[in-house]
Formats: sequence, structure tokens, C-alpha cells
Amino acid sequence: MPSILRKLLKLFFVIYFTVILFGCWSENNEKIVIKVSHNGSHQHPHQTGFEKMSEILEKETNGRAKLEIFPSSQIASEEEAIEMVKLGVIGSTPASSGSLSRFVPEVDLFNLPFVFDNLGHFYEVLDGPIGDEITKKIEKKLDCIVLGWWFSGIRNTWNSEKPIYTPKDLEGMKIRVIGSSIVLDTFNAFGAQATNMSFGELYSAIQQGVLDGAECDHIDLLVEKFYEVTKYVSYTEHLYLSVALIFSKKQFKKLPEDVQMALLKAGQESIKTQRNAMESKTREALIELQKKGLVFNTIDKNLFREKAQIVYAKNAERVGGMSLIDQIVSSKK
Repeated sequence: MPSILRKLLKLFFVIYFTVILFGCWSENNEKIVIKVSHNGSHQHPHQTGFEKMSEILEKETNGRAKLEIFPSSQIASEEEAIEMVKLGVIGSTPASSGSLSRFVPEVDLFNLPFVFDNLGHFYEVLDGPIGDEITKKIEKKLDCIVLGWWFSGIRNTWNSEKPIYTPKDLEGMKIRVIGSSIVLDTFNAFGAQATNMSFGELYSAIQQGVLDGAECDHIDLLVEKFYEVTKYVSYTEHLYLSVALIFSKKQFKKLPEDVQMALLKAGQESIKTQRNAMESKTREALIELQKKGLVFNTIDKNLFREKAQIVYAKNAERVGGMSLIDQIVSSKK
């Protein structure tokens, strides 16, 4: 059976059983319960963000509306959840730029290597005119409302063989990257053999020597126990991962007007809480990873930036043009 057909059948059954078991949203004694999904654990900043959002929603509606949160991909994978929001099967999901880029190619703008200098610059772009333009494209293509932009960590490169200081150290290494063609291009440009292998298969692939390493944030490195099968973490900081908090337009239209307004407010107020949680939990994860014996090192970032120029040239037109990229780069402080 062709892979695309398998994916469609899987999505059909996920949607069917979700509707049967959970429904899109429900009203019990006039209480509106909105189903939301994310791929993090109960301790993940995404959970923290949704809990804050539900708290504000309940407060603003005097208890008439709340969220029912399904973490750890209980309902669906991240990409399946994006489809389900588009179809109105669930209310909301945090969609990372890695997964979103498969639906909205322009989102890959935020996945360009080293396009952001620091967190302040990252937030400024997401919350400014460029973020607004990308938001419009997401809303149009996914029939959704973007409630705001969350943060999913700064990604670094790790492996079980040796510290990475220069692109030459990565040559020939088999590295797993997120599902963005630009991140795939980036690591190939660095000299690695990049692959988009499923995240769920990564631990065993490293353990069995199928892959040499991967790129991810500190929280995933700790929670998924990758420290058991790796040794070296290099601060490439090639990607600040953006997350659009998307809400189904189909569901939104069915809500009473006062609940709609409360939902928009709750989504906005969740942003600071989620971002702060991501930042603090990242610091905590680093301390724990150091205790586990992982070895961290800085890199010669200029050498990596030189290699990355080919990625910009190849993908500029697809993500909005060099002038748009230059706007981000020139806004660095």
C-alpha cells in the first residue's frame, strides 16, 4: 500500500475514533469543553500554556467554558493534530514551524539557520509585522485562527562520537533533524547525512548505531532520555523553534460571542506563561543533563554560517524572498 494512502487511512481512523470517543467540543449543562492536543508530556511547557489558557477562559466565562487537554500525542501526532484542527475535529494544537512548513511553506522562513540572534530578536520578529504576515498565510491555508506564537526551545546538535567544533567534524555523520526541508538542507550543507526519521524511532536508532546523533532542545534531550545513548552536545543554536498556537475556525464560529472573545484573550495571555515556562525548564534541563555526564561545547559559529549561505540561496524564493530574510537579519540588535 502506498505510504500516502496509509497516512490518509491512519488520519481517517484517528479522526473517526476521536469524534466517537471525545467529540469536537461538548456542552454539558451549558458548559463548553474544548478539546486540545499537544505532543509534550504533562510537565512540558505546552501543557503549562494550555493550563493557563484554560484558567483564563474559565475565569472570563464564569466557568461556562474550559479546555480539556490531551498531552503526549494521546489523540494524534503533531501533524495529524494540525489536520484535525483544520477539519474542526479538535479545537487547538501548538504547531511547530517544523511540522507547519509541510502545510504552509512560507513558515520555513523561521527555520532558516542562524536567522535569529537571541530570544529577544526571535520574539520581536514573531510578534511583529513579519510574524503577522506568516500568521495570515497559516490562517488562510489551515482555516484556523492563530492565537499567538509559543516557543519550543533552542536546538543544538548532539552525538555519541565526538564534540562538534566545525562543519568538518560533522562530515559523514548521520543526523536526525525535524521535518523541515530547510533544516534537512542545513545539515546536509554542514556536511552531515541528514534524515527526517520519526522522532519516536530516534532512541533505538542511536542505540543500534543506525544514526550517530540528532538536533533538539535540552528538554527533549532530558525527557526522552537521549543522555543514555549519547555523550556530546554542541551549542550550534542553529534554530529557535517557533510554535503557532492554532485554533479551528470551524469550532470558533460555533462558540457564543462572549466565549469567542474570552478565548482570544486566553490565547494571548497564555503566550507569556508558555514562553517563560520553556525558558525556565530549559535551564533546569541543562543542569540535569550536566549531572548525567553529558559534555557540552561551543562551536565556531562563523564557519557554520558560511556553510549555511547555500541554504538561504536555495530556499529564499520559497519563503518570501531575500528582501524578507534581510528584514529579519537587519533587525538583529
